[in-house]
Amino acid sequence: MTKAMRVYEHGGPEVLQWEDMELGDPGEGEVQIKHTAVGLNFIDCYQRSGLYPMDLPITLGAEGAGVIEALGPGVDDLTTGQRVAYAGGQIGSYSEARNILANVLVPIPDNIEDQTAAAMMLKGLTAHMLLFKCYAVQPGNTILMHAAAGGVGSIVCQWANAIGAIVIGTVGSKEKAKKAKANGCHHPVNYSTENFVERVKELTDGKGVPVVYDSIGLNTYDKSMDCLDMFGCLVSFGNASGPVPAIEPLTLMQKGSISLSRPTLFNYTSDPARRLAAASALFDVVSSGKVNIEIGQTFPLAETAAAHTALESRQTMGSTVLIP
Repeated sequence: MTKAMRVYEHGGPEVLQWEDMELGDPGEGEVQIKHTAVGLNFIDCYQRSGLYPMDLPITLGAEGAGVIEALGPGVDDLTTGQRVAYAGGQIGSYSEARNILANVLVPIPDNIEDQTAAAMMLKGLTAHMLLFKCYAVQPGNTILMHAAAGGVGSIVCQWANAIGAIVIGTVGSKEKAKKAKANGCHHPVNYSTENFVERVKELTDGKGVPVVYDSIGLNTYDKSMDCLDMFGCLVSFGNASGPVPAIEPLTLMQKGSISLSRPTLFNYTSDPARRLAAASALFDVVSSGKVNIEIGQTFPLAETAAAHTALESRQTMGSTVLIP
């Protein structure tokens, strides 16, 4: 028997239910892991609310870290007692323990702590996807990162710095502007007091940027397009303020022959070789000290509803980790 956070109907944080669950032996190609830390992400809120509809009931949670307690038949490349982490693929990390396919797991290096691994996997792999796949950022590029003080934003700002890019980042408060600045955002823009389109144009001599990374969605997507240089790319990867409506192809032409990318990490990490390569790059850049994974706050896993409330009301900074 183990405990897990279950969802039986879509809705607010109040639909999350902490309850007992039977956990059998791991099946073919699976391992059983005991979670030591679980990552919290906006996609969890989207799935809980029904913005991303799911078949119910379900245990949410897209990333976690823990220790292997048992191996299922056919698993010969992992060992009991080994520390592992995962992100994307099989959801269900809001649990004390679970069975999971072995091929989605990544061994945690000795110099990375479990909470750090849980805080970095989904956000860090997302940052890798944004910076190297959706738009290959080059030294000297100036980029715009929305929510620059958030979990993904903090990693992108630091990693872009390591590449040699210049980062403009939007934030919602003076405190978050300071946090973004400390994480390598060269030009924090407080959208509650500044017009970020005007500020971007000012900082780029009227040209705009080649890429905008936008996880805010409804409130920013149109202005984000106005921040782009000719043939720039809007990478829309989240809906914190609500889903983006349909965008007509002619609008992309009128905005400067720009392009639109709508990626999901689940596609990016579906190939095991690509997932391992991205995870290796992430572990390397963190181990080098060029990217620091900030755990801004922790919550007991049993209090996940409070963590969802804090995340959705923009009360968090950096990554949030749930502790089983």
